[in-house]
Amino acid sequence: MALFGTAFTSSKVVIGQIPHEVAAALRFGGGALVLLLLLSLRPGSVTFAWRDLVRAGSVGLMGVFAYNFFFFWGISLAPAIDGSIIVPVLSPVLTTITLLMTGHEKTSTIQAAGLALGVTGAVVFFIGIGGTGKGVTGSRLAGDFVFLLAAGCWAAYSITSKKVLSGMEPLRATAYATGVGALALTVAAIPSVPRTDWAAVPAATWTNVGFLAVGPTAVAYLFYNQGLRSVSPITATLSMFAVPVFGAVSSVLFLGESITAVQLAGALITIVGAALAVTRGKSTRDAPSG
Repeated sequence: MALFGTAFTSSKVVIGQIPHEVAAALRFGGGALVLLLLLSLRPGSVTFAWRDLVRAGSVGLMGVFAYNFFFFWGISLAPAIDGSIIVPVLSPVLTTITLLMTGHEKTSTIQAAGLALGVTGAVVFFIGIGGTGKGVTGSRLAGDFVFLLAAGCWAAYSITSKKVLSGMEPLRATAYATGVGALALTVAAIPSVPRTDWAAVPAATWTNVGFLAVGPTAVAYLFYNQGLRSVSPITATLSMFAVPVFGAVSSVLFLGESITAVQLAGALITIVGAALAVTRGKSTRDAPSG
């Protein structure tokens, strides 16, 4: 969650120099190379199977391609701090609603309390934005709506990944999903490549691209899928309530954005909600399904 949170800040830096479509392709293209390298070096790794590639790749189209297409689009329109609140808070809400409506999961009282606290903290945090002196513009509202679409994609990714991980090791599943998603992002970025002034891209931007590829992509996605293999999609996405805290801290430190007392209070409420939800998630109900 720490790596996911810092991704919003780092991505904001990158799209200041590179079109958002190209930035997404570079991030996940690099991440895919790292994961595929790790997979090739893994001792005793099973042989390639087209069935595994199709299963994991289809999930990657949702959680890597669609999610990050909207993620980088939203970052180009709205402040990074908006995305660090909207996406991680609405993802568990949408995941929980979907699984409860389909009868696949049952939530406990403590998990429900954690969910409610997380949403409350995010609302308080968002209200606090008004104290930073940043106005609400049409571009910002459009960006926030795009972040809503990204949240829906992440919820769908978490639900479908659980099924894939029941029959595939996390490293292989993550590598295949990221590779297919990165390929789709590259195709989508082709029209934007000619208008990218590569010579003018500063070294700091390339440093951020490298960080995004390794940290918030290769490592974070792998850790997320490793955890998702052992807990329910609800618990996995509920842990994302911690992302706004890391996103806010990194935005303040690296983008010079300010945080108000109201936002700090919202962040603390969010932490409590995440702790309650994740602690309850360590029950037998979250054991891996067959």
